[in-house]
Amino acid sequence: MNQMLNTERANNMTDSKISANKVQVYYGDTHAIKDVDIEIQPRSVTAFIGPSGCGKSTFLRTLNRMNDTIDICRVEGSIKIDGEDIYDPKVDPVQLRAKVGMVFQKPNPFPKSIYDNIAYGPRIHGLARSKSDLDDIVASSLQKAGLWEEVKNRLDEPGTGMSGGQQQRLCIARAIAVSPEVILMDEPCSALDPIATAKVEELIDELRENYTIVIVTHSMQQAARVSQRTAFFHLGILVEEGPTEDIFTNPKDKRTQDYITGRFG
Repeated sequence: MNQMLNTERANNMTDSKISANKVQVYYGDTHAIKDVDIEIQPRSVTAFIGPSGCGKSTFLRTLNRMNDTIDICRVEGSIKIDGEDIYDPKVDPVQLRAKVGMVFQKPNPFPKSIYDNIAYGPRIHGLARSKSDLDDIVASSLQKAGLWEEVKNRLDEPGTGMSGGQQQRLCIARAIAVSPEVILMDEPCSALDPIATAKVEELIDELRENYTIVIVTHSMQQAARVSQRTAFFHLGILVEEGPTEDIFTNPKDKRTQDYITGRFG
């Protein structure tokens, strides 16, 4: 019986794709993230919401060690992906970021052709054995990002010449090209018009069949539309996290209730 319970407990522990425990983030003397515990489920979309400056983007960047690039930033606590501590000194941040891709607020295609934007990652990570392999990766990534039909006849044109919405989908295709398991999105639609936003949201919904997605959004409507779980941050604290529908219709904490009903934020 005990063995069965232990097995069940072990299975439950491995249910989460990402597991954060007692995470603290400091910028110099400023304590930006305080004691965050969260389990993020595989093949689902988790939305981080909260007022500006509440720590949601800072916490998102701990999940692929983007904060390593800031000299005064210090991260404490434990963040595990598939049970492996990503802050272990043995972990190579470059390899980690191939596994945990990132899409930023403002589309940032490289000043290269559409083809080379997608091919860049697979080339540096040695994922293609031949030009034909690379062609397949580029085509497949653009198809998954819903861009192939729009760009298949102009792959040698610069990525920077596309519309804002297309550029953002190109950046998503670029993240997919290195076969990540997790995709982090930091307000990916805030610079886009409503039509481009709808396309990216539709894409997010399709991608969650194969990827674990964490999205920071300032739009509660967007969180409600695209995510299965929502986490509300306030003043560097994770106030509550749960199924999106529960967070929006029956929040447990008054601060969440106040934010959702527009009393602050």
